[in-house]
Amino acid sequence: MGAGYPPGSKRAQGDAHERRAEAYLRQQGLRLLCRNFQCRLGEIDLIMHQGDTLVFIEVRYRKSRYFGGALASVTAAKQGRVRRTASFYLQSRGLNEARQPCRFDLIACEGSDIHWIQNAF
Repeated sequence: MGAGYPPGSKRAQGDAHERRAEAYLRQQGLRLLCRNFQCRLGEIDLIMHQGDTLVFIEVRYRKSRYFGGALASVTAAKQGRVRRTASFYLQSRGLNEARQPCRFDLIACEGSDIHWIQNAF
């Protein structure tokens, strides 16, 4: 499953769902720039291009929607960390949101279903 992670571990499961989301988004025409971008501010699961737009993607998995599902698991605090990490990513490449169109998407994997929410936050 995940490279270097024990089979069945949360990280291995997360890696598998991120790769599943990446494959789905590639089928939709997006192009991968970076997987699991990390800095001291946080992590972004996938960074992709759709046309001229830079897309920062959070991937969430839940077995079911019983306790609110994958979408409900992205808290305001998580959104803030992703936004700050995206700002760091842009600044480290000499970009900013004024010169580079950006958006924040969510891939919600629930069971075998994949839901792509564009401009999620």
